[in-house]
Amino acid sequence: MRKSPWVLFMFVLIGGLLGGILGEILHVMAPQGTIQSIFSTHFTPGIDPPLTINLVLIKLVLGFSVKVNILSVLGMFIGIYLYKHV
Repeated sequence: MRKSPWVLFMFVLIGGLLGGILGEILHVMAPQGTIQSIFSTHFTPGIDPPLTINLVLIKLVLGFSVKVNILSVLGMFIGIYLYKHV
């Protein structure tokens, strides 16, 4: 049975979202120290500041930003694993 790339995309997206949410929860609930610093470490690739095109009649603002932490990356890998083995 052939699997769709869209299903893989959904598994990776949902895994990343759940991992990111879990990382934010652990960042808030973990005690001060190394565990909290690990979960608070993230990087934000994207367009900053956003690209703005002013055409007088219409103003277009194009940009995106993604906040990635350790658990969101782990969630993406788990999503890929589940995609391959389910």
